[in-house]
Amino acid sequence: MNRRHFLHASAAASGLAALPFHVRAAEKSGGPKFRTVLIGCGWWGNNILREAMASGQCQVVGLCDVDSRQFAATLANVAQGTGDTPKTFKDYRECLAATKPEIAIIGTPDHWHALPAIAAMKAGAHIYVEKPIGHTVAEGRAMVNTARATGRVAQVGTHRRISPHNVSGRDFIRSGKLGDIGMVRCFVNYGGSGPEKPRPTVAVPAELDWDFWCGPAPLRPFNGGDPRENSGASRGGIHPRGFRNYLDYANGTLGDWGIHWLDQVLWVTGEKYPKKVYSTGGRPIAGAPLLTPEAQTTDAPDHQLATYAFDKFSVQWEHRRFGANHTDKGENVGCYFYGTKGIFHMGWQKGWTFYPSSDKDPVVSEAAKLNSPDAQNIKELWADFLRAIRTGTKPVSDIGDVHLSTNMALLGMISLKVGRSLEWDGEKERIVGDDAAHKLLRREYRKGWEYPKA
Repeated sequence: MNRRHFLHASAAASGLAALPFHVRAAEKSGGPKFRTVLIGCGWWGNNILREAMASGQCQVVGLCDVDSRQFAATLANVAQGTGDTPKTFKDYRECLAATKPEIAIIGTPDHWHALPAIAAMKAGAHIYVEKPIGHTVAEGRAMVNTARATGRVAQVGTHRRISPHNVSGRDFIRSGKLGDIGMVRCFVNYGGSGPEKPRPTVAVPAELDWDFWCGPAPLRPFNGGDPRENSGASRGGIHPRGFRNYLDYANGTLGDWGIHWLDQVLWVTGEKYPKKVYSTGGRPIAGAPLLTPEAQTTDAPDHQLATYAFDKFSVQWEHRRFGANHTDKGENVGCYFYGTKGIFHMGWQKGWTFYPSSDKDPVVSEAAKLNSPDAQNIKELWADFLRAIRTGTKPVSDIGDVHLSTNMALLGMISLKVGRSLEWDGEKERIVGDDAAHKLLRREYRKGWEYPKA
């Protein structure tokens, strides 16, 4: 990265924050911009790209996706945002070689995070990769090691680390106003009803390279919808947007939502590793998973409970995909920190609230300040990413830190799979005294793909 890039990236963004993203981008002028590619051109990848363009610091030179149906909406996004004319690619390796990016956004499904991210960093690009950082613990370790070896900035999309109310809530807890923390309960509970109906296998669309989409993961029959649609029926299959509940490609609700809230626990408390992990759960409502050549269901648990034992406190995780939730201060996601001076609810769309132990003391709260669409703070996280690139300092959602949060979720899934408690050596990243469980820290890749070396 040359000096001119650093100077250009330092332009202040605060006064532009209230403008539409295309106006903000147009207001920026002069100087070179970061050559930027998006790998994975779906819904969330476009949310990230929109803020990259809004920063005025990025020239979009490449778009990569194995489903060419994703390109039309993404190209329209770019045309509105910067007017750039990026080249399109199916293969991330060809994209990196042809465009020589300085920034790569990895917005793919979970099983496709590690290989493009590692390749991008080795090619000289800084990366913004979505959470969880990998599908397995060993993938994450390889990603962290690559970031350190190449000196590239690796920001992870855990935007709650920079959401204003999460930051002030962390400050509140760390100031001692909650007292000593004895327990934290993290939860994501939402609706759903009845047994899951299998989705039939359908013909793979001509625009989609399904073998490449599955990539290093097992090759399943295709049951997906159309990314150009935005209906629930379209999202019910593996692709697009349904992959998180198929364990070949992701790790269920714990591997999706759980990352955000388990990460809040580590970020707020400064802890790194649980000592023991135990998880239980299943599919009593969704029903037994089905996978045949003709039809399939998801196979992630419809509910899960996980307990993490730290030296000074315990953490509980709970999720349900049935029953909805209207009892947790009106919000169905978040975490409760239970301290000697009260209860602190770190929420999402309704901010945070502190409930003191003494009835004489007032309840304290702060509202959330979230961005559209999708109630997130990508804009702030992207600004921090550019700051870290410019200054050579650590980003707020550094891959090394979020690797630890990802590990918590992945260990919960391993405990569920083996049906027993795990003892975790976080320093060595080993499951102690359980070879069968330890082997699940990685998995075999499908023929033609090489597992990344840590």
